[in-house]
Amino acid sequence: MNPYYEQDGITIYHGDCRVVLGDLYEGTGQAHRAFDLLLTDPPYGIGIAANPVRQKHARQDWDNATTPEALMFARSLTAYQIIWGGNYYDLPPSKSFLVWDKVQPEDFTLAMAEQAWTSMGINAKIFRKRVVGYAKDHPTAKPEALMDWCLRLADSVFVMRSVLDPFMGSGTTLVSAKRLGKTAVGIDLSEAYCEIAAKRLSQGALNLEMP
Repeated sequence: MNPYYEQDGITIYHGDCRVVLGDLYEGTGQAHRAFDLLLTDPPYGIGIAANPVRQKHARQDWDNATTPEALMFARSLTAYQIIWGGNYYDLPPSKSFLVWDKVQPEDFTLAMAEQAWTSMGINAKIFRKRVVGYAKDHPTAKPEALMDWCLRLADSVFVMRSVLDPFMGSGTTLVSAKRLGKTAVGIDLSEAYCEIAAKRLSQGALNLEMP
């Protein structure tokens, strides 16, 4: 399978991650723990893509269903995992939830926080950053600073050189991986998001977000 983008240790594949991961790793000797870390934000199956609050982005149906089989296969390829929205999936008990506190008032109409399931065996951690003040090319894009924090946290727990994001969206995980000198593979079903991610990576990985 030919990459959509490949440069500086970062590779993007356009396609269904179940097909791409199967073609790349299933039935090969590379499949067992091919990556050190799975860092991803998969569809939660709650229809958030069509939320009218997210008016800048076209209404789509990619979040109408979860993808448990694809996520479990991706888990099998990685030594450790950080899965945003993991509370929507049937994952083992964990004490290691990460929380993104969006620093919003009690009457904020959307979620004031999001959580990630992790397998790293550490105590729960909280990252605080306002949900406003950073540009989004995807309706559920996480801040680069949040993904930087996830990667640095993982690096403090184990030797982490390679990252997989099979639901990469606009590529924030890959941008953070490039900035921190990690190799990474990202996959997305949307060619438009693959193009956005490729452009972001081609422009470098400087942190231009507002504090």
